[in-house]
Amino acid sequence: MELKDSVVLITGAAMRVGRQVALHLASLGANISFSYYLDDEPWQETQKELEACGVRVLATQTEVRDAAQVKALVERTVQEFGKIDVLINNASIWLKSPFLEISERDWDLAMDVNLKGPFLAAQAVAPHMLKQGQGVIINITDLSAFQVWPGYAHHSASKAGLAALTKALAVELAPSVRVNAIAPGTVLLAEDAPPEKVRWSVEKSTLKRIGSPQDVARMITFLIENDFTTGAVYFVDGGRSLV
Repeated sequence: MELKDSVVLITGAAMRVGRQVALHLASLGANISFSYYLDDEPWQETQKELEACGVRVLATQTEVRDAAQVKALVERTVQEFGKIDVLINNASIWLKSPFLEISERDWDLAMDVNLKGPFLAAQAVAPHMLKQGQGVIINITDLSAFQVWPGYAHHSASKAGLAALTKALAVELAPSVRVNAIAPGTVLLAEDAPPEKVRWSVEKSTLKRIGSPQDVARMITFLIENDFTTGAVYFVDGGRSLV
């Protein structure tokens, strides 16, 4: 699929990795529709930067756990652009708690944002992609789906579910719609990350360095443009999954 003049819908792209992915795709000529969750996110600044790339941009406040809001996001995107070529399920939440202290509320929140949200978005977008005869869905999981991270049982379960959903959708939506997932390693630390966290992240990487959001963006570009990829999880982790 060609990126230039395509329409890409990205959830949770007002900041951090999602924002950088959106900017990268916009720089390659893709029109961008993105969702954000809270008004105090820098979504307006992101929108302006995307528009500066010379593409059309649509920003919509969306609760990805709510089926009606997700459907409205998809319908608004189709109404504005006439189609959706790519869906990137990027919106996510990180919750940490020892297993015996995980509340039912937090379990549900992790599952709703990290697994139900992508399910709702894919289910809303897929009919449009099938009708137009092509489409790409990319889910953002992480290494917790494949490694044991103490304190992250609810997060890990939600991301493992997303990896499984990726494979199921790849089969059910084939051959018109391709579905893949990306499992990033450490590509963006918090600005106030302590030095020991930085050192730990570097040591955990086989390549002995921290990645960048651009590494994720380039992999997404590859998965959009390579028409013989579907049903797989691609690691962008500097080899962290190997150690």
